[in-house]
Amino acid sequence: MAHQLFRKKSIDAILKDAKEGLSDATHSSTGLKKVLGVRDLTAMGIAAVIGAGIFSSIGKASYDGGPGIVFLYIFTAIACGFAALCYAEFASTVPVSGSAYTYSYVAFGEIFAWIIGWDLLMEYAIGNIAVAISWSDYFTRLMDGFGWHIPEWLTMDYSSAHSGFNEATALAAMPGSAIDEILLSKQAAWMNAPEIFGIRVILDLPALGIVALITYIVFRGIKESRNTSNFLVGLKLTVVFLVIVLGGYYVNPDNWSPFAPNGVSGILKGVSAVFFAYIGFDAISTTAEECKDPQRDLPKGMIYSLIICTILYVALALVLTGMVSYKDLNVGDPLAKVFSDKGMHWIAGIIAVSAVFATASVLLVFQMGQPRIWMSMSRDGLLPKIFSRIHPKFKTPSFSTILTGFVVAIPALFLNLDVVLALTSIGTLFAFVLVCGGILVLDSRTVKAKSKFKVPYISGKYIVPAVFIASVLFTAIQFPDYFKSLFSEEGIPMIIFFVVTTIIAVLSYVKNFSLIPVLGLLSCFYLMAQESHTNWYRFIIWLAIGLVIYFTYGYKNSHLAKAKEA
Repeated sequence: MAHQLFRKKSIDAILKDAKEGLSDATHSSTGLKKVLGVRDLTAMGIAAVIGAGIFSSIGKASYDGGPGIVFLYIFTAIACGFAALCYAEFASTVPVSGSAYTYSYVAFGEIFAWIIGWDLLMEYAIGNIAVAISWSDYFTRLMDGFGWHIPEWLTMDYSSAHSGFNEATALAAMPGSAIDEILLSKQAAWMNAPEIFGIRVILDLPALGIVALITYIVFRGIKESRNTSNFLVGLKLTVVFLVIVLGGYYVNPDNWSPFAPNGVSGILKGVSAVFFAYIGFDAISTTAEECKDPQRDLPKGMIYSLIICTILYVALALVLTGMVSYKDLNVGDPLAKVFSDKGMHWIAGIIAVSAVFATASVLLVFQMGQPRIWMSMSRDGLLPKIFSRIHPKFKTPSFSTILTGFVVAIPALFLNLDVVLALTSIGTLFAFVLVCGGILVLDSRTVKAKSKFKVPYISGKYIVPAVFIASVLFTAIQFPDYFKSLFSEEGIPMIIFFVVTTIIAVLSYVKNFSLIPVLGLLSCFYLMAQESHTNWYRFIIWLAIGLVIYFTYGYKNSHLAKAKEA
């Protein structure tokens, strides 16, 4: 049984299967439309990356880390850059829509392919729930600005309203306590919500609406999705450039001192928020079968989009923390706030409008990604055939697209943003770790796969062990109690990180591993280890649920299993 769990799919077989698809109308072979070029892919990468991270979470991250948060943006970009190079080689070698799922099938075998396919559901579908909730917040504030008030009980989840009501009630009983605007809205939602059979009806209707609209656009076809994405990206890049240029005139260098007021620990508090800001550049790999020349264009699109977004993030973080004190940035709309504080309310208004469009573009790319993952899994027999059906007219994965709409829209009505955000970050980092590890596996094979793009080879034989030993010694000398502090529930993820790093350092010396994939694997694993132990528990439970589904259906219906039986 163990051998069957690790059965691998050849690259030739994957490319052959990619030419086959089920049409809704005729059940005959049909393909996806090949319309995407480098510019379209770069735009989609930017569309996926620049969203809630740049219009919202950059404020909380700057509040925790001060101006020094730019170091976390740069480190995260480097970690994602290593992963992007590995994604680029896989995308050039296996140019199909499965992304990390298909790459893991080639490198590690079926059980890992299923795990990463199930994990990608966290990045795309569950991640889109978080984006839909964020979009709803922007949209609600924008409507309030126009004087069109949406009842509070139609703009948030039940849990937030209930906890907000309890907190506001407790504060009201304390003389001299102030209740902020957000808490008041949660209190109003709970108090004004209608009741059905004694249960208060509180749901996020705008989140449902935007998911329905984006799902319709994605269902209609890749051209419609591309045109919409390009328009939205052009709009938000214009606004971001405007913010950087105008904000630069109001920068006070004194606000950059101290540069890291809360030290390294303060900077690292923003790991989830900052990494969430980078999620998405890998999503364009799911469009491989709709590219004109995927082996050439996909690597360029991923790398170009990551470079552009990193430059914008660092510039914006410096401008924001230079315009006002980092202490004033713990707000939901930091870009709009800094300009409002300077009396430029018209800029704040433009930012509010653009935030709505920017977040919608993230939804668009992620909503395209998930159906194509399901389509690839269905082709391999791990999901029912209906998941790989392609619409005869629109040439999109029809059933999977509609199902993704429901999977995102229904939970977005009721779920809390914080839990969803944490799950998305750790799930994506896990995908990055496996993709980087997959390149090491491909490099170790005697028969090399053909690819138009290769990760530049730099020997890690001596560099990886030397850096690891130096890092351990430096930490032990500078922070004598650090390793003792790991022996707690919260320190378990870092203990796992050090064990994995030790193994990789030894293997790097013995097998002469390539440096870049190793750095990508370890840097992404380090970011995973910064997540709380509760997030790890949720992640493990999620994977366990996925394994139950695999052994119930996928293991028996896998095409590789049936081929062996035949």
